[in-house]
Amino acid sequence: MNARSGSALTFGVAVALIAGVTLGNGGANVMPVFVDDFASRFALSDSAAGLVAATQLMATAVVTLLLAKRAARPGRVRMTRLGLALSGAGFLAAAAATDPVTLVLANLVIGAGLGAVYAAATAALAATDDADKASAVTISGVVGVTALLIMGVPAANHDLGEGTGFLLMALCCLAAWPLTRRLPDGPATPDAGSAGTGETTAAKPSVVLLLGTGLLWTVTQGAWSYASVLGRQHTGMSHSAVSAVLAISSVVALVGAVVGPVAARRFGRMRSMAVFVTAQALAMAALVFTHDPVLFTVAAVLWQACQLAVLVQMLAAAALIDPTGRLVASLSGAGALGTGIGPLAVGAVLEGAGAGVLGIVLAIGTFVASLPLLRMTVASGTATDEPNRRRRPQPDGRSIGPYR
Repeated sequence: MNARSGSALTFGVAVALIAGVTLGNGGANVMPVFVDDFASRFALSDSAAGLVAATQLMATAVVTLLLAKRAARPGRVRMTRLGLALSGAGFLAAAAATDPVTLVLANLVIGAGLGAVYAAATAALAATDDADKASAVTISGVVGVTALLIMGVPAANHDLGEGTGFLLMALCCLAAWPLTRRLPDGPATPDAGSAGTGETTAAKPSVVLLLGTGLLWTVTQGAWSYASVLGRQHTGMSHSAVSAVLAISSVVALVGAVVGPVAARRFGRMRSMAVFVTAQALAMAALVFTHDPVLFTVAAVLWQACQLAVLVQMLAAAALIDPTGRLVASLSGAGALGTGIGPLAVGAVLEGAGAGVLGIVLAIGTFVASLPLLRMTVASGTATDEPNRRRRPQPDGRSIGPYR
């Protein structure tokens, strides 16, 4: 166990975390079906649809980064609800849009609102008493709800009319309003014992760490945003079949969220994370290269499982280094920045160089981006192993439990 001083992970806290992180990152996770909607609704090219997607995702990233410091202080519930209200209004505007300009403006509003939600919800992960468990439970819940959205948004667009999926997302913002009331809050004052644990310095991540995180999610989100397009064009599967494969792969990949913390305890966080990153890169390349529906499905499942294992370990490591939550929110913002760049970058490579070059670029990018994150996992072990060996309470009376 990785027990720490903080809020107990009760059912209400888990629901609040899941609701906040799901919607905060909802634009990125549901973007594959949104990209198809952009393209068909306004007759946009792949690159143009990617540009619309990047507008929303970049707005989410910028706001998340700007509010990371604020999210480390009290008032997370209010901050989350303001974000839900803003993004809900943006979703309604996007559903009613009749031209690309209105659609882009609506996506800017959506992104700004989701950024506030994402900063507050991810920072709250660090306020729990078990970073690994909170990360695993939250990500598992997010994956399950996201799978329903991936199926529900295109179904709404197909059955009720194009753009109706945005209305469904607005309703989700409304439903999440009461669920976020148990979101763990930030500390009222700086921790008296932080100077001895490195929490203060860790709250300001290095540029290299932020760039690595951003690059990893540029690669990951870029490939994810075009997974539906690649599946239809390369394997001949129908739109509904590809959507089902992506949804199923997301659900089956929940094993990654469970295996990640177990592997970290068994083999060490850095070693297990290196294996997951390698498998993720190879699976991502296979998904781009293959023309076989079965191999496409297998690659999608393996890719998503390894991605979840990496994500859970990354969040847990950041929460261990900085319990105020600022580091988690900052890394989430950097990741969101990568998701904003990803669709545009991958769309440009896909159109200009083809799937063969894209697969190689994605694999190499994953390896390079993982290096700063692997270094962070070493720092997380240093931040907890020394207090664990001493087994002494902190100046404020807290005791830090062991992590094995």
